[in-house]
Amino acid sequence: MSAPPPGTGAWAPRPGYRRAELPVLSGASRRPEGAMGARGMALPGHAPAGTLGQAPDWGAPGATGGTWRDVLRIVLVALGSLGLIAMLWIVSLSASSLAQLASVILLAMIPLVIVLAVVRWIDRWEPEPWSTLTVAFLWGAGVSTAISLVVNTTTVGLVAGSSGDLEDAMFFSAVVSAPIIEELTKGLGVLIIFLIWRRTFNGAVDGLVYASVVAAGFAFAENISYFVQYNDMLVYVFIIRGVFSPFAHVSFTACTGLAIGLSARSRSRAAWVWWTPLGLVGAIILHAFWNGVASSSALLYLLVEVPLFLVCIGMVFWLRWAERMTMRTRLSDYARAGWFFPTEVTMLTTGSGRRRAKQWAGWQGPAVAQAMARFQKASAQLAQLRQQAVDGHAEPDFAQRESRLLAEITSSRKVFLGQY
Repeated sequence: MSAPPPGTGAWAPRPGYRRAELPVLSGASRRPEGAMGARGMALPGHAPAGTLGQAPDWGAPGATGGTWRDVLRIVLVALGSLGLIAMLWIVSLSASSLAQLASVILLAMIPLVIVLAVVRWIDRWEPEPWSTLTVAFLWGAGVSTAISLVVNTTTVGLVAGSSGDLEDAMFFSAVVSAPIIEELTKGLGVLIIFLIWRRTFNGAVDGLVYASVVAAGFAFAENISYFVQYNDMLVYVFIIRGVFSPFAHVSFTACTGLAIGLSARSRSRAAWVWWTPLGLVGAIILHAFWNGVASSSALLYLLVEVPLFLVCIGMVFWLRWAERMTMRTRLSDYARAGWFFPTEVTMLTTGSGRRRAKQWAGWQGPAVAQAMARFQKASAQLAQLRQQAVDGHAEPDFAQRESRLLAEITSSRKVFLGQY
């Protein structure tokens, strides 16, 4: 099947699109023929007779890099780890014993696991690299927590010293100092990840994921501190923080993450300069409201925070749907050029289709299961890569990465269809 002529149909670029940076698929590719299941699965014993055509001449590959990013990753992981260790050491000074410290750490892991499980569900269509998610978590748990601890403690001391009222100083810190410094430091972590690993930061969902992991790390460290500090009322504090509001910090920082994620889809590479402050303002306002009003009134919690949380849930579902539709559009482009079966596109962009494909592949053995996993992962990465180019953000090595992903998809398909 031939692709539409360049500049027409689904391949028509938007106004201002940089054509030279986006190779057009050639009509030389041929879509394989053969029996496919209704859900996009090859039927056992009926593998396609043909194979996908060879990739056209993609041009000279661009230069690749990553060494400096790898160095920065190590530096950020080390910085976050040191900050978390320092925070745990400070908290341990208030703990009655190491056993108590260990028990509150385990207790703080309960809401952490819940949050990370939800993040994993949100991120399942095109999972972010674990190495970068580790940076996000340690930034929140170590760097952001350490800076916030120093600033908030200093603020309480200064305000108490000038006003002579410790209670007023604590309230000022909760509704002014804490929301500002905590959201600034958490948001800075998301922004750093965006600027360093921009090629893996493809939109609002990615912004939400990284912001949630940063916030989860911060909440984890903060919960440990609170559980030790209020150990005499541990059950009550755990219910409030771990049961009623495990997603509080996630909801705040999500404003910043979504703003940065939206800037990634903008044609201006500097869009983050004005999108990020907008997100930060929303995060600070939500955080200040929570600390100052909602957390002290059960009625306001039910009337304001619960509906707000339900709205956030609805937004998450909509963002996931939008990401799935984007993925379907981009893979459909490749299907028209002969790289995918149309039924494969359906399988790759539906939750039930992906599950059935993995289940079927699992029945065929470990090698086939691994090939199906590689096929699904590479297809998702290909769709995101193409969307970046459509948005006008093709990297110099776009052609090389696209060719590599297409080769991975082709080889994986041969394995699970028995053509190797």
